[in-house]
Amino acid sequence: MAFTVVRFNLVDPAATPESLSSRYRVALELASYADGHGVDTVQTEEHHGVADNWLPSPFTFAGAVFGATRRIAVTVSAVIGPLHDPLRLAEDIAVLDLLSGGRLITVAGIGYRPEEYAAHGVDWRRRGALQDELLETLSAAWTGEEFTYRGRRVRVTPRPYTQPHPLLLVGGSSMAAARRAARFGLPFFPSAHLPELEAYYHRMREEYGTEGYCMMPAAETPLLHISEDPDRTWAEYGEHFLHEARTYASWQSSGIRSAVRSSATTVDELRAEGVYRVLTPDECAGLGAESLVLHPLCGGMPPDEGRRSVELFCERVLPRLKG
Repeated sequence: MAFTVVRFNLVDPAATPESLSSRYRVALELASYADGHGVDTVQTEEHHGVADNWLPSPFTFAGAVFGATRRIAVTVSAVIGPLHDPLRLAEDIAVLDLLSGGRLITVAGIGYRPEEYAAHGVDWRRRGALQDELLETLSAAWTGEEFTYRGRRVRVTPRPYTQPHPLLLVGGSSMAAARRAARFGLPFFPSAHLPELEAYYHRMREEYGTEGYCMMPAAETPLLHISEDPDRTWAEYGEHFLHEARTYASWQSSGIRSAVRSSATTVDELRAEGVYRVLTPDECAGLGAESLVLHPLCGGMPPDEGRRSVELFCERVLPRLKG
C-alpha cells in the first residue's frame, strides 16, 4: 500500500485574520478526518515573512493536530534548524513527542532563503556550523543528563516519550547534508530523488562508522488534488496551484533549490508539467505510486474544495489501496 500524506502550509494570499483563522480550523478538521480514515501522516513545513501568510510555526500547528487526532503522525518537513534556539527546540520536540505518544517526525534542514536568516538576525554564512550545533545539542538534550552547551552545564527535561530520541532526520540535497547525516548517525531525507547522494551518504556512514538509512523520495511525487471533474477544477482553481508553484520558483537561484521545482508560468503549462496533478479517484487509485501526497488547501484553495478533495481521497481511493 502507498504511504499517504496530507500536506498543509496554510497559505492564503487574500487572507483576513478571520478567514485565516477559519482556514486553520478547517485544516484541523481535515487532519482529524484523515486520521479516522487511515492516512499515514500530516506534513507541514516552515517559512517566514511570506506575503501569502505561509505557516511559520510548524510545531505549534503539530501540537494542535495531535490534540485533534489519535493515531496519525505529523511530519515537519522541514524545520529550518539554524533559526531555532537549540535548547528550546529540544524542549518543544520532547513535549510534542510526549503529548502525541511518539507521533512527531522532524526533518531538520537549513533552508534556502537568505532573507529568512536576515529577518531573524542569523548569519547565513554560519548555517552549516549552526546546524551541527543544533543536532549535537538535540542528541545530548534528549538523554535527560547534564551536558556542556556553549561553555555552561545544562540539562533539558522532561525526557521524550520515544527512546533513544524522537525520530529526527537530516534533510537537504547537498553533499554537506548527506555528510552531516552520516556523521551524526541520523537518517537522511533528500528533498529530491538523487540516488548518487544516497550512495554518498552510505559511503560516509561507513567512513564514520555510524548507523542510518536514507528515505529517498520517488523519482516523481506529484502534489495531488482529487476531483470528479479535473477539467472543472483546473479551470476554476488552477490559479491556486500556480500561485504556489510561482512562489517556490521565486525562491530558487543559482545553487539554491526549493522543495517544489516548477518552471510553469501559466495554468496550462502547470497542468502539462505534472508537478501538480488533479486526478479522479479512479486515476489516483491506479497510480501505483510509492507515496501519495494530497495538498487540499494549496495556494489558498477554498476550504470547501479542499474538503471535497480529502473526502474523495479517503472514501474512494484509500479503501481500494488497502484492499
